[in-house]
Amino acid sequence: MGRFLVRRISLGALVLWIITILVFVMFFVAPNDVAHNIAGRNATPATVANVRRTLGLDQPIVTQYWHFLTRLLHGNLGQSYYTQQPVASILKSRLPATLSIMVGAAVIWMLLGVSSGIISAIRPRSVADRGLTTFALFFYSLPTFVLGLAMLNVFFYQLHTHGWPNLPGSGYVPLTQDPYQWFLHMILPWVTLALLLAATYTRLTRGAMLDVLGEDYIRTARAKGLGEGRVVLRHGLRSALTPIVTQFGIDLGTLVGNLVVTETVFGISGVGKLAIDSITNQDLPVIIGVVICASASVVIMNIVVDIAYALLDPRVRLN
Repeated sequence: MGRFLVRRISLGALVLWIITILVFVMFFVAPNDVAHNIAGRNATPATVANVRRTLGLDQPIVTQYWHFLTRLLHGNLGQSYYTQQPVASILKSRLPATLSIMVGAAVIWMLLGVSSGIISAIRPRSVADRGLTTFALFFYSLPTFVLGLAMLNVFFYQLHTHGWPNLPGSGYVPLTQDPYQWFLHMILPWVTLALLLAATYTRLTRGAMLDVLGEDYIRTARAKGLGEGRVVLRHGLRSALTPIVTQFGIDLGTLVGNLVVTETVFGISGVGKLAIDSITNQDLPVIIGVVICASASVVIMNIVVDIAYALLDPRVRLN
């Protein structure tokens, strides 16, 4: 198990290193004058030269990359060109809102998706199966912003119009400040993301469970007199979890794409909205910081998925 973890972590570190090279080439080496973009369109050549010298852009490419990598290893993502604040501090201030949405939505979509997939699998071609499949396909086909705006219209605007101002439509309240208001502000973003992503898990769980429930060891377990619930959950679900864990790791690692839309629709100042604002303001250090953090989250979640494989299926450790 130790060698397994060392291999996976080493591979993840290699991938992150390659990502830093790609990010550096994309933003600093590709045909585009960073110093001129920072100085502005009307900047004089002297101003552009001064910006280039201040940022170290007049040094050799290898030296620039070494300084870039050294700063990253020390947790220094530079300073925002727009606010003059450290990028690490900006990301740290936006991270609680993003994590609140991610964790809450992940719990809901896993519960909804896996449970509905199990129900569909144990009653194939039934009314419940067809209904849950239709429900999953409907939400799977909806864009994030469409469902988000629909949720705002029904559960915020309509309820407020009819005298039920219970759910806030935008903003974020820190958990440490007011847990109840934090929960109320998170309900609509949670449900929006959960309904979109639970559809995938419904179909994935249904397919995996149908394959597993037809295996010989499941029939043996039933022949021994084990209860149907124990057969389905303990013997069937555990064997079917491998593709579900894979999808969960991918979705959680790449959730930033959906969070950009969700945070914009619900007016939440998280990492997703920060990415949009930094692109609008051409704030290069913040863009780089968001890209590096998003890439690191994908790599870390893939390592976690590999570890989960080893725990769910001991044969993984031998390969």
